[in-house]
Order: sequence, then structure tokens, then C-alpha cells
Amino acid sequence: MSHVTLVRHGQANTEARDELSYDRLSDLGHQQARWLGEHMRATGEVFARAYCGTLRRHRETFAGMDTGLEPVVDARLNELEYFTMAQLYAEQHGVTLPSDREGFILHLPQLFTVWSEGGLKGAPESFADFEARVSEVLHEIAAGEGRALVVTSGGLIGFAMRSCMGLGMGALAHACLAVENSSVHRIQPLATGLAVTQFNAVPHLEVAGRAYARTHL
Repeated sequence: MSHVTLVRHGQANTEARDELSYDRLSDLGHQQARWLGEHMRATGEVFARAYCGTLRRHRETFAGMDTGLEPVVDARLNELEYFTMAQLYAEQHGVTLPSDREGFILHLPQLFTVWSEGGLKGAPESFADFEARVSEVLHEIAAGEGRALVVTSGGLIGFAMRSCMGLGMGALAHACLAVENSSVHRIQPLATGLAVTQFNAVPHLEVAGRAYARTHL
């Protein structure tokens, strides 16, 4: 077993209000991916294997990092369908999707709570099913040989933290909200389970002139 490094995709289409429109990197998102790849090469980061979801923003981020590896593309690493569920939430509970980060901070834990309680009829997958697939793929990758790089999404990373640390609903929501675009997270397999050793690192953006490139949406 070996370390697993999770990377959130670069900034996607921030003007989107549906899954398809959101699923492409912005110009800044492409730049974030390039900077991260450059940083990893400069610091001697070497991975034995790589994985990413099937979403366009995952594949574009991985390509921009230029690792020289061919990723295993696995749909279990895809994001939860937040826009789809937000539309269902609006239709069924009258709570509309906010247009700013402040509103989103309140919206996400409310939606997660309703989703976890089975209150979203027609949701693409249940809370329990999403949680199970995140745990399954994470443990499967962690059981492999050599250091693994995984490019995925913020919601999945938040649920990975829940799986490793037993986070309650409030802490889960905070973890998902905290995850920055192109951020790096590390998990170490131990005999007693998976341990988080790094969360939300953006060393490639913590240099002069790049403060503007730190984004959440």
C-alpha cells in the first residue's frame, strides 16, 4: 500500500447552472493545472500510477499537469451532481440555487442534509451510494502498489475526508466548501485505516503574483 494524492480539478465554468455547462476548465483552470504540474516536477514529485474521473474537467486538469503518465479513467471518481440535485431541491422544497459564495455556504449543508435523509426524489444517486463509492474507490487505490495521483472533484474529496476521519454533516460541508481549485490532499494507508496527512495545499499558488488564482468556484 502507498500514499494517495488527491487533486481537485482546476477552476471550471463559474457561470454555469447545470452539469454539462460546468464541465470544462476556464482559462484560469488550465493555468492552475499547468502551475501544479510544474511545481510537482520542480519538487521531484514522482507517481507510479494515476487515476481520474471521466468528466472533462478531470481529464483537462490531468492533461495540463503533464505527468507523463496514462491515467486509469474511473467513473467512481466523478463528482456528485450538485446542479441536478439543486434543481430538484428548488422544485421540491422551494430553495433556489444561490448566485454567490456566501449563499452557497448556507445552501450546501442544507442540501446535503435533505439528500442524506432521502428528501430529494429522483436524485441521480443516494447519499449512501455516493458515500459508498467514494470509500470503495479510495480504499481500492490505496491498496495498490506505488504512489498514486488522483484527479477528481471537491465533493468527492470532502467525502474522502469523511471516510477517513468520520466527519459529521457540518464538518463534511465545511470540508467540501474549503477545497480550492487545483488543491492537493494526501492520504496514508495505515494498518488501522486511512489517515489524512495533508489537506487543501496549494503551494503552486502561494508565490508572488498568484494570489488572484486561488479560487473555490
